[in-house]
Amino acid sequence: MPDRSPAATGVAHWLPHFPIAFFASVMGLTGLTLSWQKAAHSLGLEPLVSRVLLVFTACVLLSLTCVYLFKALRYREQVLAEFNHPIQISFFPAFSISLLLLSVATLEVSLALSHYLWICGAGLHLLLTLNVMTQWIHHSRFKVQHSTPAWFIPVVGNIIAPIAGVQHGYIEASWFFFAIGLLYWLVLKTLIFNRILFHDPLPEKLLPTLFIMIAPPAIGFISYLQLNNGVVDNFARILYYAALFIALLLFTQLPRFSRIQFYLSWWAYSFPLAAFSIATQSMWLNTRNEFFLLLSWISLIVVTFVVILLLIKTTRAVLSGKLFQPD
Repeated sequence: MPDRSPAATGVAHWLPHFPIAFFASVMGLTGLTLSWQKAAHSLGLEPLVSRVLLVFTACVLLSLTCVYLFKALRYREQVLAEFNHPIQISFFPAFSISLLLLSVATLEVSLALSHYLWICGAGLHLLLTLNVMTQWIHHSRFKVQHSTPAWFIPVVGNIIAPIAGVQHGYIEASWFFFAIGLLYWLVLKTLIFNRILFHDPLPEKLLPTLFIMIAPPAIGFISYLQLNNGVVDNFARILYYAALFIALLLFTQLPRFSRIQFYLSWWAYSFPLAAFSIATQSMWLNTRNEFFLLLSWISLIVVTFVVILLLIKTTRAVLSGKLFQPD
């Protein structure tokens, strides 16, 4: 059989189909980096691991950005088609979220770099949020079947901004972003559950996006701790236990998820699990409850295993060209 790998078929064959959803992998890698950073403080693990992960993640983001910019210059129509697609549009803010997450990850490395990344990430994400919501409001093509947990990314993603924003002194701006993410999480969660319960089930390709539902309360918990001077109060507990319940709900369905063939949407497993790992370690540091210590170890091991598995499967899919097909 002829070799149909990307290298063999040429750039013109795979570049037009290079998906914007690839940036979700950066979210997962940065989440893993932050999990190991947190573990260095909460579990006493070696900080070198998080530093290596940070460099690797930055290289992946730079590479993906260069490739997608090249696609935008050479295949403008395909990029516009993705930006106007009712589902794929939600993945454009994955880039700005990646910048916000890297701003958190670089706090220990360089405050100046972290500050620059936060300004760029927060500003870009706000613009993308306004654009996506404008399309939702004045739509002529959105249907119930288009609503998936990926819709959390553009709007609820704002809840990430306070994590580094507070550290850089943007207190009121951080509350602004937190309010957007928290309130619209409740709105969109209602819409998503309505779609799941009363309409056609999610197609297999999008089932992994159900894990995204863990992220809003988990990240909300982490952001709220920053805004609340690190105090775990009753509201913080509500956010954390909401994330814990969704995680339990989804893990009871592992046999169903294990039967799904690999899609790029598998990366939806990674960042939510990392967010839950970080939130659990924060609970351990604040409560010193042994249950959270055990859960911290379990969640860190799980997210590390998941990301390694995703890297292996993604590399194989890239080399075979399976990821670069018309949707």
